[in-house]
This record gives sequence, C-alpha cells and structure tokens, in this order.
Amino acid sequence: METTSRIDTDGVPGTATAEEQPQEAPAARKAADGYRAATFPWYGLDEAFTGPRWLMQVGTAADGTVQHGATGHGDEPSVKSDGSADKERFAAVITVAASPVRRSGDGTGVLDATTVSSAAWLAGSGLLAYTWPPQMDHTLRDDWLDQQTETAFTLADDLGSAPWTTLSLPVDGVPVEFHYRESEFGWVLAGSAHEGVHIGAYGRGMSAYGLGFAVIKDIGTYA
Repeated sequence: METTSRIDTDGVPGTATAEEQPQEAPAARKAADGYRAATFPWYGLDEAFTGPRWLMQVGTAADGTVQHGATGHGDEPSVKSDGSADKERFAAVITVAASPVRRSGDGTGVLDATTVSSAAWLAGSGLLAYTWPPQMDHTLRDDWLDQQTETAFTLADDLGSAPWTTLSLPVDGVPVEFHYRESEFGWVLAGSAHEGVHIGAYGRGMSAYGLGFAVIKDIGTYA
C-alpha cells in the first residue's frame, strides 16, 4: 500500500514514554533545529488555542531529509496504566510533506508517495502510543499495541468507509474537509492543506470540533 507505507515511521510522533524527563534548554534548541531543517511549512492549532504548545518529534528518510513531524497542544500526554491518562487534554498536529513516488536521496531505494492516508496512519499510530487500557496487564501491552497499530494502518488505507466521517475545519482561515473518526481512546483526523502538505491530528479530552489549523510562523514558540 503505497499511500500508507510504514518504511519511515521511526519518527512517528507519540513515541515518548512516561519515564522520559523534561528537556533541558540545549535539547529543546536541538529539537527545534530538526523542525527548521524541513523544506515545508509546519502546522499547529491556530491562535484561538491559548494553552501550552510543545515540540514532539520529526521523522526523517534514510538520507536525513525531514518528511513529517508533530507539534503538541495542551497537556503533554503520557502512558499510564491506572487510567489517569484519560484526564489529559491534548491535541497533536502532524504535518506530512506531500510527495510523489521518488528515489531516496542516497539512491538506495524508492520512497513511497505520501497522501492524506499517510497523515491518517501517523495520527492513528500516534494516538495509540499514548493509550493503555487500564484493565490490561503490562506484559500484554506490546501485543495489544501491535494489533491496534495494524488496525490503524488498515483504516488509514480506506478513508472513504466507516468508521470515517467528514468534518470541515479551517486551515489558514479556509474551510477544509477532513476525514475524522473517534474511538474509545480519542479521535483522529486527516486532510490536506494548501501549502503542499497533508495534516493529521489526534487528541483526547479536547474536542476536535471547533479546532482550526494554521502555519506556524515561528517554531521557536513551541520549543
């Protein structure tokens, strides 16, 4: 499935663990430099959102080219087995560079095309990374996560069918139709912007209805 290939998912947003410590200033600057290396614009929630903003992670190809990344809004999510994570309110916005099928920069292979399905896959897997059903034993989570991630991949490849619906949200002030679905773990959406990128998003505790997206003018505001 070329639209949702997982060859470049090493940088999938949402891979942080509860044990990670807050970044020191030099690390934050290094993270921001990763975003600045991208050749496409980054998107986040628009100015109507007044809460905390923070950087997550960028994904790169084998030659180091930045292909996608995410920005966070609200509470920084964590993986907790006691169910308290459900009280977190956050939304992560994923930006994916729109690209056709092409050879890798190092000439060793071919990179799949990126589409709205790519953004949907990254958003779905990102949400799962912060999900842990409280009734589940710790030793079973890896198997559960593998199964659910495969399901998210399959769903992303068929955006025209249930459980996907459509939701119109503003992107740079212009209404855009997004593919949208909800689950017991949160919500996921994906669509295309006007700047040669696809947008994906996922969240929990913060409604997707009424959100808006805009180009981030200064990535430093997230560092």
